[in-house]
Amino acid sequence: MSTLLQAACVVKKTNPWTRDNTIWMLGLYGTAVGAGTLFLPITAGMGGFWPLVFMAVLALPMTFFAHRALCRFVFSGAAKEGDLTEVAEEHFNLAWGKIITWLYFFAIYPILLLYSVAITNTVQSFIVNQLGRQAPPRALTAILLILLLITAVYFGERITVKVMSLLVYPFVVSLILLALYLIPYWNPAFFTQAGSLSHALGTSAFYKTLWLSIPVMVFAFNHSPIISSFAVHEKNKGEKQAEQNASRVLLRSHLMMVFSVLFFVFSCVFSLSPADLAQAKLQNVSILSYLANHFHVPLIEWLAPLIAFLAIFKSFLGHYLGAREGFNGIMIKRLRKQGKKIERHTLNKITAVFMVLTTWLVATLNPSILGMIEMLCGPVIALLLFVMPVYAVYKVPAMKRYMNDRSNGFVFVMGMIALSAILYGLC
Repeated sequence: MSTLLQAACVVKKTNPWTRDNTIWMLGLYGTAVGAGTLFLPITAGMGGFWPLVFMAVLALPMTFFAHRALCRFVFSGAAKEGDLTEVAEEHFNLAWGKIITWLYFFAIYPILLLYSVAITNTVQSFIVNQLGRQAPPRALTAILLILLLITAVYFGERITVKVMSLLVYPFVVSLILLALYLIPYWNPAFFTQAGSLSHALGTSAFYKTLWLSIPVMVFAFNHSPIISSFAVHEKNKGEKQAEQNASRVLLRSHLMMVFSVLFFVFSCVFSLSPADLAQAKLQNVSILSYLANHFHVPLIEWLAPLIAFLAIFKSFLGHYLGAREGFNGIMIKRLRKQGKKIERHTLNKITAVFMVLTTWLVATLNPSILGMIEMLCGPVIALLLFVMPVYAVYKVPAMKRYMNDRSNGFVFVMGMIALSAILYGLC
């Protein structure tokens, strides 16, 4: 915690807070709070009360230190325009640069696929349960939604981030209001099964549940796709202490997301029983869609799906930027090896076509969302976000100045715990 307090003191040492900082703070929040947040109450709540409490304590340091480490890695590049994939190629040999580029892509691309499934399920459920209509063919719903989302990105990265930051305001307010509205529906079912803390700490089940829940939290607060764009933006501003300013923006964004999300998670969990949470997982829908169908209250029935759509919409935009950056990096390196070049605008069109076709296919097939998190997203995010930046601190000369930062050990250990839990779950 002392390291967190030191990070907070950066506020006094950097440039004045600007409107640009606010836009990026909300953009970072908007990328993090999406489908992962909407599925967090289901997976975290099923583990029991005391593991959920310990997860809440770990949430802020895990989120802030890991994303700050990745941001520092991008800052360590010599070129101002160098994104994560280019910095990786600069610091490591060409082979490792390619591997990290692929890791970056596969840390983000499966999440984009996940969002395509989540937003299609949300709209289909809304049409059937709230509008009382027969849902159109799934393939048609999916392609219309995906075309809408990807077309929005063509307005440009800057406008996309602004749109995401604007959407954060109604989203945060509605999320908090819904959490407050659920308080009268809190029931003792979750508490009665908890038992005492001393009893929980004396059982192996508690530690196993906490261990296996870490990957869920890693994914739920992950916003690594937009970190590279954020770091490049800060470098290009040309301000003094740009890196410290970036850390300040990150800290405020993380404080905002952790406290708002945890309040929402606890409120949802307390208003449902463990059996309800298991049923929500079985239905492959977000907690908001399940709440809308569980409580036959008009406000929740209509507001919850709209909040879910808003959350997934803005997170899809942020993750598309990261997925496009990764895919473009792979294509550029392949063409460079062949002695060819391609215009960025043309490459973006090729990437868009690829993203539309693949996300549409997956959204139509409707695989398990939580299964995708565990099998595809978790391992790569743990490697890229927690392990790789700490490894770079001890291997890259430009990052040697961070060797005495005590957060390095914490980030690395949490990354290895997450990775081991994921591999255990897949066995």
